[in-house]
Amino acid sequence: MRAADILAHSATARRLALLAGLGAGVLGLTALSSFATSHALMINASPSLPYWAIWTSRTGVPQRGDIIVFTPPASPLLKRHFGTRPRPFGKIVSGMPGDLVSREGRTFHVNGRPVATAKLTSRLGEPLALGPTGRVPENCYFVTTPHKDGFDSRYAAIGWICRDRMLGIGRPIL
Repeated sequence: MRAADILAHSATARRLALLAGLGAGVLGLTALSSFATSHALMINASPSLPYWAIWTSRTGVPQRGDIIVFTPPASPLLKRHFGTRPRPFGKIVSGMPGDLVSREGRTFHVNGRPVATAKLTSRLGEPLALGPTGRVPENCYFVTTPHKDGFDSRYAAIGWICRDRMLGIGRPIL
């Protein structure tokens, strides 16, 4: 083979390798973009959950014990405590659709098992209305946290968390 043929062949091979690399890069970016639309890293700034980093997936159906990330419902109480644009909340699914939520005094039970006790007042001294009881509606969840000051479904200002408010299912990573 002549030197000119080797150089021509090498240039063609380099072009093909470059095009293959560009194609792989485009495919990789497309896959990453798709992944980014269905996943997120959430940093937890609240002491109500013992985790500070939560990996969130926007796909799947929550199960009991999962963390769900959701937009809290608008209310004057939420506005006073978290501002006009509160960040997403992360809470633990205690009650699934069809479960029975009941209350004895200020202690909430799911299917007869105690899951959380509501406080009388907020940290600013405002009275806290109690959350819902009865059967958890279809596509909704009763969410709680183990923290005594957790602001969750035990209070009317949060109530049931339904699918239209959910941002995803969280998995603690740190």
